[in-house]
Amino acid sequence: MEITSGILQGYYTPILTDIARHLNIHDGDVNWFEAAQLMVSALAVPVLAKLGDMYGQRKILLASTVLTAAASWGVALAPDFWTFLAAWSLQGFYVVWLPLEIALIFSRVHQLPDGAARTRRAAGILVGALEFGVIAGALAAGALVEAFAGQLQLVLLVPAVAVTACWFAIRFGVPESTARSGGRVDTRGFTLLALGLLLITSGLTFMRLNGPGAWWPWALAAAGLLVFVPFTRFELGRADPLVDIRMLRDKSMWPVQLTAGLFGVSVLGAQAPLSTFARTDPALHGYGLGLRAGQVSIIIGVYVLALLVGALLYPLVTRRITPRWTLVGAAALVGLGYLLFLPFHSSLAEALANMAVAGVGSGALVAALPSAAASAAPLNRTAMATGLTNTTKTIGGAFASAVFGIALLSHVLREAGAAAVASGETAAPLAGYLTVWTICGMTGLAAAAALVLVPRLAFSDPAPAAAVLPARAG
Repeated sequence: MEITSGILQGYYTPILTDIARHLNIHDGDVNWFEAAQLMVSALAVPVLAKLGDMYGQRKILLASTVLTAAASWGVALAPDFWTFLAAWSLQGFYVVWLPLEIALIFSRVHQLPDGAARTRRAAGILVGALEFGVIAGALAAGALVEAFAGQLQLVLLVPAVAVTACWFAIRFGVPESTARSGGRVDTRGFTLLALGLLLITSGLTFMRLNGPGAWWPWALAAAGLLVFVPFTRFELGRADPLVDIRMLRDKSMWPVQLTAGLFGVSVLGAQAPLSTFARTDPALHGYGLGLRAGQVSIIIGVYVLALLVGALLYPLVTRRITPRWTLVGAAALVGLGYLLFLPFHSSLAEALANMAVAGVGSGALVAALPSAAASAAPLNRTAMATGLTNTTKTIGGAFASAVFGIALLSHVLREAGAAAVASGETAAPLAGYLTVWTICGMTGLAAAAALVLVPRLAFSDPAPAAAVLPARAG
């Protein structure tokens, strides 16, 4: 499942230009793919996670796989832009896979003395498989698009086949969880949540497209935030809520969810600015790395490998120190890696070192946050808790996408030279990139500070009871 999830995340990136040409759209219109899929993911994850707690995580994992497979076939066979956009958006259902998988694993091992440790090890393996899939998908797409030049639909069939195969893997290889929360779907709560998230993500998306000068994107985002006031009151009054607000208030839970949102700023929002910075010609602008498109893959590859290392190291480090301090250290590494860009950004070696530091911390957090949320949640709320880490991360990514877009477009510099001016090429100012890295660094450190507030032994397995020795006679 997670290898395929990685394929979905890595396969399309190298061929987005080919997709734009195939659909006869401008390169800028590709941004709508990300915006639409983020909105679908933000709306779908909390509902599907709740349904997993109600009816069984395996059932919902099967259902989400069917939906993702249908969407993947739609992406491959779409005849026009709007059909492709709809199918691409519905592919966002795959985001619920990892939370449901962690919930399934925790439901099987929670009764064991080392249940939390087993969950952490499994999460590390799953995220390692995800990052392997990202690398494999990106490499495969690059090779296949050249091997089957002019036959893009054939190239796009690969993810669809992979997702379809996942259904059989779950159907015949994964047992169902036993814990159930029961109850009914909270339709009123879902309506309020959907309205709030839709308004916020729409406002942020239009803010990125129209800039901060337009008032109505701000109004949309503010209205979305206000919707959460009646949503919270309504959920607190329900015995079986869509989102358990009381669970989120727990001192072991809210720092995890806050960290997920802050982490989304860098893990989902910083990669596009890094790519454009790497392509900027230092001979023209005095900054940038001046890399070709193919050379940018070196930075991406180092970052993904660092993610893999961080995910696999996470369960090993927790054997030496508590899970809480492991999380604190991972968040601090993310912040440190991006803050290092402020003084060190003039060479490829410096960029690679910075991304390696941030990548190790990011990989650990990707593995740690769902398992930590599962450990902190009641057994019949594990899918809800793990799913919310993805929802808050998505919201953080949408916020970052808007803010970073504004930062990079605020004082655009025209490319030097008559040819560049005639072609209309632009480059973002260095101040915009420094703003991006500062925000990513500070949100990482803020997450580390929030995690310090978690109870000392949170997310750890209970200590084994001391053996009682019989009293000695005499």
